[in-house]
Amino acid sequence: MAAKFVVYHDKAKKFRFRLVAPNGEIIAVGEAYESKASCLNGINSIKRNAPIAEIVDETVKKEPAAKTSVKKPAAKKAAPKKKPV
Repeated sequence: MAAKFVVYHDKAKKFRFRLVAPNGEIIAVGEAYESKASCLNGINSIKRNAPIAEIVDETVKKEPAAKTSVKKPAAKKAAPKKKPV
């Protein structure tokens, strides 16, 4: 048996889907949709995009960016005031 998408109504009577593995385990769930057509579009989007989806691992600690020292321009010294002659 292959994996399957199961479309169902939730308690609020909205359409949802589950992706069920061949062993019967639920491996993904969809959001609530107002219409069955929207729910089926969600399923088709997953079918179309999942094979090429990037995996982003947010559990890996990122290395902090190297600090770069930016020198501030030196303040100009005020020219000494000339004394009137």
